[in-house]
Amino acid sequence: MKQKISGHIQEFEHQAVPEENRHSLMSVTLVWLGFPLVVTGAFLGGQLTQALGFKMAVLAIILGNFILFGYVGALSRIAARTGKSFSLLSHHVFGINSSKLISIFLSTLVVGWFAVQTGLAGQGLHDMLGWPASVSSLIAGFIFVTLTLIGVRVLSIIGLISVPLFLIFGTIAIIFTLNNNSWDQVVNYTGNSSSNYLNLGIAVTLVISLFIDSGTLTADFTRWAKNPKHALIATASAFPIANAGSMILGAIVVAGDISTDGNFVAVVANQAPWLVLFAALFFLINCASVTMHCLYNAATGWSAVTNWHYITMVTILGVIGSLIATAGIWDHLIKWLSLLGIVVPGIGGVMIAHFWRNGLDAVANPYAALSAWGSAIILATIFQFWAPQYSVAVIAMLSSAMVFFLIETLNSSSRSTKSN
Repeated sequence: MKQKISGHIQEFEHQAVPEENRHSLMSVTLVWLGFPLVVTGAFLGGQLTQALGFKMAVLAIILGNFILFGYVGALSRIAARTGKSFSLLSHHVFGINSSKLISIFLSTLVVGWFAVQTGLAGQGLHDMLGWPASVSSLIAGFIFVTLTLIGVRVLSIIGLISVPLFLIFGTIAIIFTLNNNSWDQVVNYTGNSSSNYLNLGIAVTLVISLFIDSGTLTADFTRWAKNPKHALIATASAFPIANAGSMILGAIVVAGDISTDGNFVAVVANQAPWLVLFAALFFLINCASVTMHCLYNAATGWSAVTNWHYITMVTILGVIGSLIATAGIWDHLIKWLSLLGIVVPGIGGVMIAHFWRNGLDAVANPYAALSAWGSAIILATIFQFWAPQYSVAVIAMLSSAMVFFLIETLNSSSRSTKSN
């Protein structure tokens, strides 16, 4: 059982999770499985299909998810071995002072994700029930914040509810889609010829970017795993299984009916009036699966930096995110993903390189870590403007690791020369 401090459940945001407090494989897996099996992935899969056609979209989805598995899996193994959150692990890489800035940066970005998903929930309730979108967003935000206050255990419970509902609604949507279109028509859908803003490289970046922020923060979830093997299994349940599954579902729905935009919930709700209420309830639960994970990430990171209690940070950040959600931030999803693909992957690349080269207890080298991250942002930005056919997210991951290795190697050589 978890320890309790002053009547509150201990989330171990300021220390490593003790062995006796680690969770079962099923519990940790449900946390990650329920996170990406969401309607947002279906929306993105639908948009990729509109622009690239079904086959090319599926290729981008598969490539992006296997890259995510390698990236998040490596970080998850480190988390399980140490029991430390992202914020605590980053102390070993960026130093205590710089790691605070990194934690604040990523923890603030996931508040943005909370706002995006809460806005999506409000818009979904508006579309299906006719409720005002802004009011619906605030109501949804209140529900999400209240549930997140319970802690990491509730993420498993929401996953246990959301996952089967997603599979049921997704299966029904595919059946309806294929009733009106043959499988050959779906597979051979070539996309909208007027959509020329995407290519394979950009599409792979968008796939990666959908979960690059929380993927980088995976230690907040997988620190609860009993061993690295459990952490990898939990990661695989998300990438490629759940994330690719939700995106391909959206791709199938759009290839069958371009007007759906990947919203498979609407496909089901439109079949009969009595299904609307069930669809709206599922939509809310499914959005909760994402928003609560994001808010948990944000609160854990900010708690580690400020030394404020987890519950306090959930409340403050949840209110801020809910208010932002009413401003229609959901409409800027693609721009948001493009930004994340440039600035976030280099952080994880540096951390993987650091622990791979130096071990779990090595002293931080803030200069090398920050230089490598900054170099990755610059290089990814250059490619974004001058060579968009390549995935800037992958370039950021690889370049940050390579620059870090180079600086560390040069420093080691310099120290060796001086000692001689």
